[in-house]
Amino acid sequence: MNKIVSIILATVLVIGIGIVFFGQLKNNPGLNGVQTAQNVEIRDGVQYVTINARGGYSPKVSTAQANIPTKLVVKTNETYDCSAALVIRSIGYQKILPQTGEEIIDLGSPQSGTLQGLCSMGMYNFKINFN
Repeated sequence: MNKIVSIILATVLVIGIGIVFFGQLKNNPGLNGVQTAQNVEIRDGVQYVTINARGGYSPKVSTAQANIPTKLVVKTNETYDCSAALVIRSIGYQKILPQTGEEIIDLGSPQSGTLQGLCSMGMYNFKINFN
């Protein structure tokens, strides 16, 4: 009888973990592999690139215009994992983001190339390709 109860509990646990995991993939496309998204907009001559930080970064790949003033907007929403510890080495940026809110980072006018952001542990990353 104890074996049957243990098997049932283990099965329920595995199914529950699967539901939570696949629900996160559905709600966070950046976790579902490399994806280029439409998260870039230009307002009043300033380009804004928006990245979500929670369980990684989403989208993982963004494409923006080079040589125009650019601000990176990093949004958090109950972010308690290492993606809240953002590092962008190429601009000397390192900060613990608020658990919920927005951090606006002035990138200046980036030239053509790739800017990479990652968590302090190097587990999660994102890229912005400037063309």
